[in-house]
Amino acid sequence: MPESASVLRLGLDVGGTNLRLGVFSDLALVEDTRFQANYSAICQQNAPELAWQKILQVTAEAIQPLLEKYPAIQAIGIGFPGFINPQSGVLAQSPNFPGLLNVNLGHDLSRMLGRQVLVANDGNAAAYGEYCLLGRPAGGLLYAGLGTGIGGGLVSAGQVWAGAHGYALEIGHLIVEPGGPACGCGNFGCVEQYASATAIGKNYARLGNQQLTAFEVATLAGQGDAQAQSVFQLAGAKLAQAIALTLNIVDVENVVIGGGVVSSWQLMQDAFNQRLQTDLIPVLRDKVKIHLSSSADNAGILGAALLADHVA
Repeated sequence: MPESASVLRLGLDVGGTNLRLGVFSDLALVEDTRFQANYSAICQQNAPELAWQKILQVTAEAIQPLLEKYPAIQAIGIGFPGFINPQSGVLAQSPNFPGLLNVNLGHDLSRMLGRQVLVANDGNAAAYGEYCLLGRPAGGLLYAGLGTGIGGGLVSAGQVWAGAHGYALEIGHLIVEPGGPACGCGNFGCVEQYASATAIGKNYARLGNQQLTAFEVATLAGQGDAQAQSVFQLAGAKLAQAIALTLNIVDVENVVIGGGVVSSWQLMQDAFNQRLQTDLIPVLRDKVKIHLSSSADNAGILGAALLADHVA
């Protein structure tokens, strides 16, 4: 039965190939839905305006039935990949959506739905969701999400730290290999080009193999394919390099690693742990708690829903 007595929040996660929505009562998931929508493919066809209109249309059409089913929804929040100014809500650029520049999803959807919508960087949303699920630890939390790209977020003193322009903690775009593969952000050798699901498939192909998904590469690695194993070992080491660089600056107690690639963590773990201990400053070694996300992929939509309270 539709829930109407309690305060409900709606959170969304917009990815390159999927749209996910979740209705929450506090931290409890009441209902979630998922749609396939390959916006990134449209962008790559040099049609960003068409992709933008598609994003708006599909997102609005997905939200409307839930608003009708759950009239107690009082906040709508969306996690979106890219550089988003938290004051204006403007998306300056999205490495996962080439050509999508200076658009405002919250403003445009608010007009279409007649409801206030908050849009936050998807890494910040997931970081806040993981922080709340972990019991709001006093020592703060750094999040890295390994999906199509790599999102990141930092929660300190109970607040998401977005930086002066809203672009802080883009951990996926830390350069871990100068002159390495080109990244969608415009730089070269970002950790996203090594430890994201997209990169794992590409790096396996660079070794002379056919292009596969990260899941398929993981399957081969589990069957003893040495090249597949090396790709995951490289991913683990490069991820640890980026996280150590970040921890040496922000000094938080907890790190949560999430996203789909975490299902293959055993293939990355040894290389990750070795490089993390090497690159952390000695006084931080053994003081940082590394958690694998146990949110069942709900942290991003939960965090977006909770952050939306600021505009509800």
